[in-house]
Amino acid sequence: MKSSASVSWKEKLVSPEKALEHIEAGMNVFIGTGVGEPRTMVKHLMRSASLKNHDLTLIQLVSFGDAISLKELRTQRYRLKTFYSGWVANEAVAAGRVDLIPSRVSEIPRLIYKRYIPIDAALVQISEPNEAGYCSLGVAVDVARLAIEQASLVVGEINADIPSTSGDTYVHMSEFDFLVESTEPPIYFSRWPVDPVFDRVAANVASVIDDRSCLAFTLGPIFESLSQHLVQRRHLGVHTPFFTDALMDLVKSGAVSNRFKKTYRGKCLTSYAQGTPELFKWLDRNPLVEFQAIDTVFSPMEIGKNPNFISVIPARKVDLSGSIALQVGKGRVTTGPGQTMDIFNGAEISPGGATIFALPSRNREGAPNIKMSIEPFPNLFNLPDSVDMVVTDYGIASLSGRSLRERAQALIEIAHPDDRLGLMDQAKQANILYEDQIFLAESAHLYPSEIRTRHTFKGGLSVRFRAIKPSDEEEMRRLFYRFSDQSVYYRYFAPIKTMPHAKMQAYVNVDFGRVMSIVGLAGESGQEHIIAEARYVKEEGDHYADTAFIVDEAYQGRGIATYIYQMMIRLAKERGIKGFKSDVLASNKGMLNVFEKGGEVVNAKLEFNVYSLTIPFKE
Repeated sequence: MKSSASVSWKEKLVSPEKALEHIEAGMNVFIGTGVGEPRTMVKHLMRSASLKNHDLTLIQLVSFGDAISLKELRTQRYRLKTFYSGWVANEAVAAGRVDLIPSRVSEIPRLIYKRYIPIDAALVQISEPNEAGYCSLGVAVDVARLAIEQASLVVGEINADIPSTSGDTYVHMSEFDFLVESTEPPIYFSRWPVDPVFDRVAANVASVIDDRSCLAFTLGPIFESLSQHLVQRRHLGVHTPFFTDALMDLVKSGAVSNRFKKTYRGKCLTSYAQGTPELFKWLDRNPLVEFQAIDTVFSPMEIGKNPNFISVIPARKVDLSGSIALQVGKGRVTTGPGQTMDIFNGAEISPGGATIFALPSRNREGAPNIKMSIEPFPNLFNLPDSVDMVVTDYGIASLSGRSLRERAQALIEIAHPDDRLGLMDQAKQANILYEDQIFLAESAHLYPSEIRTRHTFKGGLSVRFRAIKPSDEEEMRRLFYRFSDQSVYYRYFAPIKTMPHAKMQAYVNVDFGRVMSIVGLAGESGQEHIIAEARYVKEEGDHYADTAFIVDEAYQGRGIATYIYQMMIRLAKERGIKGFKSDVLASNKGMLNVFEKGGEVVNAKLEFNVYSLTIPFKE
């Protein structure tokens, strides 16, 4: 026997044409956002010849240009108001056929609630009602509930393929004036192909995301790859505008527990889902994913309650000061500064939070994405003082707390190798870099970016290791001045008192054809400090390389020196080096002990209180 709820909602079923009879000329009509667009109702509205359905203002937070096409907008029977300049609406905004309402996303509900943007009718897509007469708003919650409350006419389009999602999504059938059965499938999106360049960008982004971080994803090829590079993390959290197939994979991998979030603990929080039928099926009645309105999901205060909140934002261009040109045009959703600022501010508030702007070093046409200036480009995000990190396929530039000179140097290092010399020259002409700044063009191509690892030492100390960069000059100077006179003498065999720019920049600009230098960094991502350095130098014609290493005295006794020395042995063997040589003062017992623990035979010869060590590598 059918329940009374089932009978009552079917009594509200009408044809699309019947529902449209109640829409009057001059109305403001809210239409469900993006993937939540009620396509059957909208397509009938676009085809309607009734004068009652003309001169309408259509309000849609994001238009994917499916039912409300640019062709229909050219007829001037309808006017579209939107809050996002992205997707296909971008060209319509430029042509004057769409009204763009600049606004921070978290403020949109207030504008509707206060009736700055009045809503007379609401057309929303919903799931099939359950036995109690409740349906779900499915994959686009944003402000739909608020629009339903404001409108005098509410039409629900029931789509059997829409998942019933958890959270603030349930609406009772009594809140609808009419129901229409959908004849259209939802808008699905294929997964982004994994592009090698974007995969390298994603790998670099993943390298600075630690366990227990809380993530905000959006759409695009970087995120398709990023989830794959994060599957070994543990206890990640998700607080994101968009939930995608890539995030589904990450949750299914076991990397996401949401255990260390401070809001909606145990849940992935989102407002929208966009992707394949597989994603929609997985979301159906899935208690792990919580859908809430955009004033919650985009609220900087809510975001900031989560520790270690990491926002990854795709960028189009970046200049040497750290100013960002955001993406524009078809296929982009979260594009404008207004849409970015809420997430950005939330990351600033979050303890340990950071914002990462990610982009390939060159665009698809081969033009540089890192430039001296980006003033001619649209959609600028001009808050360079607040940009934490910029990531490309060539590495990571940490900008927090750095001077303009240091920022420029760090960004040049992650530009395409063939673009670096030109950027260096431009920066010198603009007096951003020193005139005597060294640049080894051949090393730009030889930099071993693949040398990147992280290890946890005694006391839970996490240290990240990578090859040295020219922008490490200031950090290496600071490391030098932290050493005692004895440590300096042990390392350099001389009582060196100062380490000026000229000397240190020669040290950090490495010819990787014959030299290897590895630094160890400790601290939060983006605010790490160099605490150790090891290097070897191989002279032409010699099968052995001279080696030396040093560890900040505050971090000695944890096994860092032994680890980095063994790392150098492995790298040297991979590059065809037959062994190491080193001169060590007889009183430097700690260094001698490290060599003994290295796992290779050590031949020592004592002369004038100095041990000359020869360490042939095992085959």
